[in-house]
Formats: sequence, C-alpha cells, structure tokens
Amino acid sequence: MLPIVTPAQMGAIDAAAAEPLEVLVGRAGGAVARAALELLGGTYGRRVVVVAGRGNNGADGREAARRLRHLGARVEVVDAAGGAPVASSCALVIDAAYGTGFRGTWRPPPVGTTPVLAVDIPSGVDGSTGMVEGEALTATRTVTFAALKPGLVLGPGRHLAGEVTVADIGLDADASARAHLVGDDDVAAWLPERPDDSHKWRSAVWVVAGSPGMTGAATLTARGAQRAGAGYVRLSTPGGVAGEGAPLEAVGVALPADGWAGEVLGGIERFRAVAVGPGLGRLDAVSAEVRCLASSCPVPLVVDGDGLAALGLRPTGLAATTVLTPHDGEYARLCGQGPGLDRLDAARRLAAHSGATVLLKGPTTVVAGPGGDVLVTTSGGPNLATAGTGDVLSGVLVALLATGLDPLRAAAAAAHVHGRAASLGWPRGLVAGDLVDLLPAVLTPDVRRAPPTPR
Repeated sequence: MLPIVTPAQMGAIDAAAAEPLEVLVGRAGGAVARAALELLGGTYGRRVVVVAGRGNNGADGREAARRLRHLGARVEVVDAAGGAPVASSCALVIDAAYGTGFRGTWRPPPVGTTPVLAVDIPSGVDGSTGMVEGEALTATRTVTFAALKPGLVLGPGRHLAGEVTVADIGLDADASARAHLVGDDDVAAWLPERPDDSHKWRSAVWVVAGSPGMTGAATLTARGAQRAGAGYVRLSTPGGVAGEGAPLEAVGVALPADGWAGEVLGGIERFRAVAVGPGLGRLDAVSAEVRCLASSCPVPLVVDGDGLAALGLRPTGLAATTVLTPHDGEYARLCGQGPGLDRLDAARRLAAHSGATVLLKGPTTVVAGPGGDVLVTTSGGPNLATAGTGDVLSGVLVALLATGLDPLRAAAAAAHVHGRAASLGWPRGLVAGDLVDLLPAVLTPDVRRAPPTPR
C-alpha cells in the first residue's frame, strides 16, 4: 500500500529529516529530471520551460532544470508569480510553482497542448482536499515525494495530477501515515484461498433485505455475495414470501414482519456475516428491528441503505465489526451534515463517534476504522453511478467479511474489487446486474492486475 500523508504531516516529516535541505532538494530534483526524460524521450534539441515558485517546490524545479541542462536540453526557468508566457514551441512544461501547502488562487500561464509534469502536486490544488479555488494546469504526470497527499486522490486533484509517481527521497513517511492507498496487489494478497476441506458454511452469509413486493435490492445484494465467494447465502425479506426474489442458488427463509431481529439473532450461529438494510423500507417498526440487530449482532454486520436510515442521527455504541456504507446523503443523515471537502477526516469522525468501520462511498472511496486508520481506493468510475450498484457492493463486502478478513481490509477490498469490476464493463449502459457477473473476472488471479495504480 502507498502511504498518504497530509501537508502538515509532510511538513513535520521534512522538519525531522536527518539530512540537510539541499540534499533532499537534490534528490527531488533528480526524480523530476528523470520523469522529464521519460516524457521527452531524450534531451537533444528539446526545449523545456520550468515554472518555478519561491519555496521548496520551486527549488525542486530549478534543480531539475540544472540537471536537464547538463543533459543537453534547452531549459528556461520562468517566475511563477511573474506571469511570463510559455512559448508554444516547447516540448515540456514543468509545473514547480506551488506545493501542497498552497492557499489562495493561481493564474497559470497558457501552455496549449504541451505536456505538463507537476512537481509534488499540480499547483493550485489543495493538498488536503484536492479542490481548486482558481485555476490549475492539467498534468500528464505528477512526481510526488515520500508519500501520496490527499489532494492527489480526492476531488479534481485526482484527475488534474495525471499519472502519479511516488519518488523515494530518503524520508520515512510510513511511520507517520495513518492512511494508505489500496492497489491490486494488496487486495490479491489479502484474499484468502479456500482450503481443500472447505464447505459452504465456512463462508455463509445472511442477507436481510427488501420489503414485500420490492425485492430488487435484496436480489442484487444476494447475487453480489454469491459472486464474491459466499459459500451459502440465506435471503430473508421481513414480512415477505420465502424465496421471493432470491437467486436460484440462494436459500429463501421467511422472517415475520415484526420481531425479526430476534429470529436472526437466534439462528445466527452458523453464519459468518450478515448484511441488513437494502430495500427494507423506513417504517418505524423496521428501524427498531435494525437497531436491535446492530446492537447485538455477534458476527460482522454490513449496514446499508434503509438500514443506515434506521440508525438515526449520530449513532453510537456500535461494534468495530459493523461496517456502515453511506454515500454523501446517507452520511448527512447520520451526522447532521455532509462530509465536506476533507473526506478522510469525515470518515474518521463518523467511525470514531459510532464505533463502527465506515465505508464512505464516492469517486474515491474512503474506509476508516474507529481507531483512525484509513484505506483509500480509486478504482471506481462514473459508470457506477446507476441504481443498484451499492447493493452489489454490500453483497461483495458481506462475502469478504465471511472469509475472515478484518472489517477495514474487507471494506477496502470490496470497494476496490467493485470498482475494478465496473472498469471491465460498458462505459455507458452498465447496470448493476452486469456488475455482478463481472466480479469473478476481477477475483481471478490472472486478471487482477489491470488497470494500473500509481507507482
């Protein structure tokens, strides 16, 4: 996993460095120069413009300029604050104007279609949130140092940064990092192999979802669990008909309209995880049952959809093995306000207050444990913005919890796999049922690795 540190944390890491600033600048500038060479394909006759500010970011850019000149490139350094034009004939622009701690607005020079290499972060992007108040150049590639910054994985900054490379310049960011970006190899290493003597009950899940006549969400959750490896799926709709909406391979078991939480708790001994909430409805009686189940469930529990609404405002006293899966609107109902711009902090706050693990859905999905550890995945895409995909995610998550993965990793792995499956589907026209059928392709070792994550 790649560490993610805030600008403030990075400042403290810099300040604690055992080596002098000029040594660190030399290494950073060298990393930028090497990235520039890769983008240029050579230096002979190539013209490079470095837009440099006055701080450490500018110093890194000037060091890269010195090295590129030594290799034969024609390099011009322009002042970031001077508004000097950038000639259209240059082969590369190096954006070394402002770093992760920049506040305010910046008016970058026009660069046309010239490729841009950003130093640490595209100038003008907030290092904590990824937001841009003024303007920013869209980078082809960004070289950042020691660790990722939240602004490179959140908001517009994620796309403005282009391909992100983390350069090692001799700083120990791992010791300070409480957040990490999850990649394909991480998830592959976490997923346990099924033992030779495995049987269906070793990864059995119970899905309590849907309402009479409204079984779509329940079906998608059950199917997602099946395709993600649950050996046995029991599907129950309180007050519904046994088996209504259940996939052929799932077992439909009736639950009464009232008092069903007690029946689930009384019959849970063979199940490894439970999912509750998708499509349940929001009647007061339903909400009371969800709260009863959430307060007493002895196995890992996924709470999604109407189950989140049932928990009410600012829930507390939940177990760390309970995973809440809100999107922004559901987060606002749980917390009284939306997550705001700092999504890592938002997920942490809800996890700390509730005691549960929180999976905050979005273009960048943030998973936080009640102790403050955070895992981030950027595998999702805009084709997931369609009805029912969240129900599939709940199914994937409950299945991974049933394999014995701890809640933080199970939630991050589920979100990552969910996004990867979407990347294999149609850019337009993907529906949740398609997503279910793509899950095994992602969970198969020979196709886990595509597409790439930042190095």
